[in-house]
Amino acid sequence: MAVWARHAARWGCLLSTARAAAELPRRLRGGGCPARACRELARLAVLPAGKEAALCGLQGYRQLSAGSCSPPDSAKDAAFSSPQSNLPSVQQEQAKPEILPDLNAKILDEAWDDIPPSSALEVISEEEAVQIIAEPLLPIQSTTLRDYVDHSETLAKLVHLGVDLSQVEKRQKAGQLLLTLDFEKDVKKILLFLKDVGVEDNQLGPFLTKNPYILGEDLEDLETRVAYLKSKKFGKSEIAQMVSRAPYLLLFSVERLDNRLGFFKNELGLSVKKTKDLVVRLPRLLTGKLEPVKENLQVCQIELGFQRNEIQQIVCKTPKILTASKKRLKQTFDYLHNIMGIPHHMLTRFPQVFNSKLLRIRERHMFLAFLGRAQYDPAQPSYISLDQLVSLPDEVFCTEIAKASMQDFENFLKTL
Repeated sequence: MAVWARHAARWGCLLSTARAAAELPRRLRGGGCPARACRELARLAVLPAGKEAALCGLQGYRQLSAGSCSPPDSAKDAAFSSPQSNLPSVQQEQAKPEILPDLNAKILDEAWDDIPPSSALEVISEEEAVQIIAEPLLPIQSTTLRDYVDHSETLAKLVHLGVDLSQVEKRQKAGQLLLTLDFEKDVKKILLFLKDVGVEDNQLGPFLTKNPYILGEDLEDLETRVAYLKSKKFGKSEIAQMVSRAPYLLLFSVERLDNRLGFFKNELGLSVKKTKDLVVRLPRLLTGKLEPVKENLQVCQIELGFQRNEIQQIVCKTPKILTASKKRLKQTFDYLHNIMGIPHHMLTRFPQVFNSKLLRIRERHMFLAFLGRAQYDPAQPSYISLDQLVSLPDEVFCTEIAKASMQDFENFLKTL
């Protein structure tokens, strides 16, 4: 009821003020006193009926004060000719204007709060239009993250770190992930974690380019996986090397990491130390598929004829043989064993020959055979080890191994 009463009083005052403003010209034409009419309107303006009524009354009062409501000079003279009879009314007239300016300023200040914001359809000048800086619109959809860099603090800072967004966007749902992350809240803590693990500043960009998904991982899960590696006696530098060389390593749960380590230990019959050394040298063994590894082990044992202990030695010296192409592995072995006559125990001693290109092996062997120096038996004179055959640069190979010039070697290659 109190609310309705206040509204009724406000509207009543507003109507009274409007009625008084409408009747004022009629009173002035009928010979009424302008000063008295101004006083009545001013008195209505200051009634406590709210901003709307007071502001309406003040506007009417201003118009009267500036225009028809001002008394003529004859009226002023008449008023001051008899001060005894007019003194009380003059004092009342002086008292009201002293209050009205303060009330006017207060109401106008309050009225500014009610001014609605500028409309988008409001007409502006060319000078104002030129000063408006329009920000580029965020694309609704795009096939490249480049269109979002100017709108995303996360993307902009990742680019500054060296992340290649053109490679990130090729990874499934990686772009959508980055657009949902807040740099301060989500990304910064992961970057600090990676630096604490041992990833160098200049490696952060390439690391996140290969594995942007780590930015969406829970920090506690990442810390738990690092703690597991430490429990398996991996040193800080070893963990840093493994994480840097196998960016997806920390996406694997503790259970999966434990299963992978157990697989290589049991499948190869290695000790705990040798298993640890194996995955430190080639940490992607813990993150890659196990099917190619199983197939290569079978190829080495069944098709190539290596014994279990020989496979252990080959794998410990050259872990990449576990992830090499089966076709390439068989072709290299066939040329080394069946054409060059290298026995199994020699291949076990120098397994790095399997990492060399077959073309390089064939060209050098044929050149040595042409010169009559193709001797790979350590019991014979002029013995040439497989390591020297494949690892030395062409110039050193020609002068020290083949005992010929580089020009002779190039001329021979032209005859092939």
